[in-house]
Amino acid sequence: MSSDPTAKEIKRFSGVVGWTAVALGVVTMIVGIFLIADPHETLKTLTVIFGILLVLDGIIALLGSIFSRGEGRGLLAVVGILGLIAGLILIKKPFESLTVLVLIIGIWLIVVGIARLAESASLQEGRGMTIFVGIVDIIAGIIFLAWPHIGAATFAVILGVVFVIRGLLFIIGGFMFRSAGHEAAELAA
Repeated sequence: MSSDPTAKEIKRFSGVVGWTAVALGVVTMIVGIFLIADPHETLKTLTVIFGILLVLDGIIALLGSIFSRGEGRGLLAVVGILGLIAGLILIKKPFESLTVLVLIIGIWLIVVGIARLAESASLQEGRGMTIFVGIVDIIAGIIFLAWPHIGAATFAVILGVVFVIRGLLFIIGGFMFRSAGHEAAELAA
């Protein structure tokens, strides 16, 4: 590989984005495992944790809309902005009502799931994972909207399972992005 600055920039960028996705995946999985292992945490704690994850997911979606080449960039940007706004609201004013939180998360999961399915149409790599995450998000969202008076423990366990699945896929996607970036850097060299 030559010392072409373009190749180095591609490799560095893919490394940063890839490791960021892996780190987000690890954090998401840890939160998911925590929710499954101790579902009786307070609603306020669940709300703040979910708010933080929404903010992180919103940032990743916005970055994806800026740096991706697919047709779904605009939709991804909208999902990112909605995630940021919802996350900041949940962090700043945690709800005292589980029903309100369940409805917000249910709607968010359905919107994100639909966006992921739409995004998958323009993907050449990782399409299957994106479709799988979209379907899991939509199913969980439908469960929450159909059962808004769900118990806190059940809600935490279902959300924990969704987070573990999303975390695994973020980790896999991060490594795939790094690999694709390294291949692109070699081609640019």
